Amino acid sequence: MAAACSPAFLPAQVPVIPAPATVILRSGTWLPSVSLPADLALTGDEALARAGIDVQVVPGSALVDPESYSLDVSSKGVTLIAPSAAGRFYGLVTLQHLVNVGRDVAGAVRIPALTIVDSPRFPYRGMHLDVGRHFQPVAFVKRYIDLMARFKFNVFHWHLTEDQGWRIEIKKYPRLTEVGGCRAETMVEKRFDPYVGDGTPHCGFYTQEEIREVVAYAAERFVTVIPEIEMPGHSLAAITAYPELACTDGPFAVRTTWGVSEDVLCPSERTFEFLQDVLTEVLDLFPSPYIHIGGDEAPKKRWKESPLAQEVIRREGLKDEDELQSWFIRRIERWLAERDRRLIGWDEILEGGLAPGATVMSWRGMSGGIAAAQQGHDVIMTPGSHVYFDHYQGDPRFEPLAIGGLTTLERVYGFEPIPEALTASQSRHVLGAQANLWTEYLKTPAAIEYMAYPRAVALSEVLWSSRERRDWGDFLGRLPYALRTLDMLRVNYRVPDVIGLEGDALTLGTRIPVALFTPMGGAIIRYTVDGSDVTMASPLYRGPFELPVPAEGVTLTARVFVRDGRASAPRSATFRRTTYREAERLGRRSTTGGLRLTYVEAAVRSTAAIDSLQAERTEVIARVRRPGNERPEQYALRFDGYLDVPQDGLYEFALTSDDGSVLDIGGARVVDNDGLHGSEQKSGMIALRKGPHPFVVRYFQAGGGAELGLFVRRAGEEWREVPAEWFRHAP
Repeated sequence: MAAACSPAFLPAQVPVIPAPATVILRSGTWLPSVSLPADLALTGDEALARAGIDVQVVPGSALVDPESYSLDVSSKGVTLIAPSAAGRFYGLVTLQHLVNVGRDVAGAVRIPALTIVDSPRFPYRGMHLDVGRHFQPVAFVKRYIDLMARFKFNVFHWHLTEDQGWRIEIKKYPRLTEVGGCRAETMVEKRFDPYVGDGTPHCGFYTQEEIREVVAYAAERFVTVIPEIEMPGHSLAAITAYPELACTDGPFAVRTTWGVSEDVLCPSERTFEFLQDVLTEVLDLFPSPYIHIGGDEAPKKRWKESPLAQEVIRREGLKDEDELQSWFIRRIERWLAERDRRLIGWDEILEGGLAPGATVMSWRGMSGGIAAAQQGHDVIMTPGSHVYFDHYQGDPRFEPLAIGGLTTLERVYGFEPIPEALTASQSRHVLGAQANLWTEYLKTPAAIEYMAYPRAVALSEVLWSSRERRDWGDFLGRLPYALRTLDMLRVNYRVPDVIGLEGDALTLGTRIPVALFTPMGGAIIRYTVDGSDVTMASPLYRGPFELPVPAEGVTLTARVFVRDGRASAPRSATFRRTTYREAERLGRRSTTGGLRLTYVEAAVRSTAAIDSLQAERTEVIARVRRPGNERPEQYALRFDGYLDVPQDGLYEFALTSDDGSVLDIGGARVVDNDGLHGSEQKSGMIALRKGPHPFVVRYFQAGGGAELGLFVRRAGEEWREVPAEWFRHAP
């Protein structure tokens, strides 16, 4: 920690995020004789030359990737070579990080002599922002883009239309913003039933001049702006402005609650004329090769009841409403392709058949992206399990109101965009990934920054750096320097949690070792063990210690305090004594490999209901996973058999699921991840003797994303999926 607080460089690393591909350190430092420009990446070559920085853009050089660069620092100055203006920009971004880190209190800059040769892993490195739910001013949108560029993101996905508000001026249809740009009020917190509104109209939209201003600002930073115009669902604001677009007579109003509206665009010729008119103006504003059309969460109730929609199904020879949605998307895709633009949609556009040139944005886990890549379509991975930045970052008791879920900084850093299920050729269809920031519960720029950073810093390394270069411990060592940059820019980032309190734990003894850490330079940790809140008056953590664990257990709570007065959210863990559960006395021949899966089709809201439901089928499966032949939603799974653990020990199990899941071992609840929720991971511990132990995993999928995984680790180990050889069942 002492090293992390110092402005000097660590001897064995270059503390830049995202980590460069290749770094060669040499002896000596670079000491510029003149002051450096405030923003190197946007500085002209003449000003850089006066500061001793030589920039050469050399097309056709050995650097093939247009975003690559080489950076050489010596006592003579700095030489940057890049094959394009984009590579020049990213080289200067890296240099800016080195300058920020190497500047001492007197303002002098000391950067070690080094050579960096760097290029990105993925061509698509995105950040999304929803302004439909809560409109944000142009100045903040520019700031959001600027922060993205400083960590080498290159795509800004701008979610401009929603049930709760239409935010882009369309000159041919002025009522879209006059009517659709305002909702009467906004739901208070999560007061769905009974509904409670705040009584305050929420309005706002971007003029076409403002759109062009933002697009130009982004282009200067080599960020492509992709607009999202939702269709056929999430279109209630447009329908309210122009009711003739609907399948019913209404009445309609811009939605004041969150969730999904059953009112969707009717597949009429009037609707397609409207959409083509809107998109014509959108294409004029956004030079992006991609246009996002949403395509998600489009209920089919109105189409099922609509004579017009049913006539389209009959006329076009379609099987059902899913194929009608596919027909709808394909028609828009063809129209865009005729204008040399490519369609992106959420993974629901796979249902009923995918449009030939469409790119899939996989949000309901990775399965949609896997299916699309296997069909030869380009994919952008954005699963709720890892990159939904509207999810909680820690214990909801201590966090601002969020939509749900839990996506920690470590979980973001552990995201791998290329699934193991894809072959090398199929993997090339994975263009990259992005984080999504939905703003139902994020009203202000400060709230958005709190949810985005430092999680976006972690994602930047996932998308830029090679998979082999990524290392969580090394990242934590470099994170203080990135946070210093955020401090300079006055970003309202979330102070990272204390590291070392990863959850409740069991011990077989009367004491448990405690080792806490913070990546915040110059910060301190304070803690309590009596259940009280942690304040600046609480005991100071001075180093690792052993915590006595009484018979009734003990709760350790800690938080980080930064020199500027900010503090992290509290983090706590309860430690309890335990004893071994004895293994079952089973003959080896009484069980066989695998486990029994029971599949149920039903609308389930809790795992407690699963055992009483009628099974559709049973089969033997190798692991706790979704079987692959289940329907998209409204089903439940029960896995049962024996866990044959290889040795005595304290085992920690984790269930990752969307929606609910639970794990019971020997009749005791070990992991409780029940309930309706997005992708969440919950864990629990149990002491097991070597041998077989009866277990049950229950899981249900109610709607939206679908995910299930069972993981295990012991002290000092990394999480891994429970090995197939551990599973046995009675034949």
